[in-house]
Amino acid sequence: MTLGCVIHGQGDLRVEELAAPSPGPGQALVAVRYGGVCGSDLHYWRHGGVGDFRLREPMLLGHEVVGTVLSYGAGASGPVPGTAVAVHPATPCGVCPECADGRRNVCRDTRYLGSAARFPHVQGGFAAQVVVPAEQLRRLPDGLDLRRAALAEPLSVALHAVRRAGEVAGKHVLVTGAGPIGCLVVAAAKAAGAARVTVTDLLPAALRYAGTAGADTVVRADDPDDAGWPSEVDVAVEASGVAAGLDTCLRLVRRGGVVVQLGMLPPGQSPFAGNLVVSREIELRGAFRFDGEFEAALELLAAEPSFDGLVSAVVPVREAESAFALAADRNVSCKVLLDFGG
Repeated sequence: MTLGCVIHGQGDLRVEELAAPSPGPGQALVAVRYGGVCGSDLHYWRHGGVGDFRLREPMLLGHEVVGTVLSYGAGASGPVPGTAVAVHPATPCGVCPECADGRRNVCRDTRYLGSAARFPHVQGGFAAQVVVPAEQLRRLPDGLDLRRAALAEPLSVALHAVRRAGEVAGKHVLVTGAGPIGCLVVAAAKAAGAARVTVTDLLPAALRYAGTAGADTVVRADDPDDAGWPSEVDVAVEASGVAAGLDTCLRLVRRGGVVVQLGMLPPGQSPFAGNLVVSREIELRGAFRFDGEFEAALELLAAEPSFDGLVSAVVPVREAESAFALAADRNVSCKVLLDFGG
C-alpha cells in the first residue's frame, strides 16, 4: 500500500491508502519525496475544478513532484534506480499541428499529471509511490537537493513566460502578482539579465517573498501614491490572474512594449483596455505551461541556493488539508511542499 492525496469533490480532500503501483511497459516507478501544492490543486480543493475542467471522479492531485527512481517496466530505461529525479508532468501527443510546430506546451491532446481536463482524469503525483512514463524523468544536476528541486515545475512556467516576452536583458520588467509563480518570474527575469524588476501585489507578505526572489522594487497594488510605481516599463508579465493586473500592465508598458498574460483569468469574458493595445502597438502574448524549460529550471535551481527562501513550509502528507489551507493563505505562505518521506 502507499499513501496518496485524493480529491473527491469540492472541499473533499482525503489522504488514503492506495494499492502500490507497478510499472508497465515504458514506465518508471518513483518514490516521491516532495510535492509542491500548486494553484490548480487549490482550485480543485476549493471549487471542485479549474476553469471549465470539473471533477467527474476521484483524482490523485499533484504535478510538482520529485523523488527517487525505484524500478522500470518492460522496455523502459532511464536514470539507474536510486537516482534522484524530477518528473516532467506533461506527455504531449507528438502528432498534432502544435507538436509538429515545436509548441508541445499547447498540444491539443496532452496528458498532464493531476488534471481533470480529460476523462478518465489523468491521475497526479501526490502519492508515496507513482508510476510515470520513463521518458518524463529528469536526473537532478549535481548539488541540487530534492527540496529545492520541487520548484522545478513552477520555475519552468516562469521561464517560459519570460521567454515569451522576448529579450529582457537590460530592460525594466513589471510583474503583477507576487504569488509563487510571480516570485519565480522575478527570479527568471533577473537570470535573463533584466536590469530592473518591479513587482506589485496587495499583500505585504507576498511582496517580501518577491524581494527574496530578487525584486528591485515592490509596490502595494492598492496604493496609487506608492513611490515605487514606475512611469513606464519595457516588459510586463501579468501573474495575478485578475483583470486589474492586466489593466496595470497595459497602462504601464511603453509604446511598442510587450505584455505577457501568464495568470489564468476567470472563465468567460474579462474586460481589458484593448484600445491601448491598438494605439500604443502593445504586443499582448499568452504563456501556458512550458516544455524544454524544465531542464533549464533544474540547472538554475542547482546554481542558486536563494530559491530555498521561497519554500515557506514543508508539511507531512498526512496533514495535507492543513498544508492546502496554509498554501491558500498568501498572508503567510509562498510555496508549500507536501513531504511523502515518512
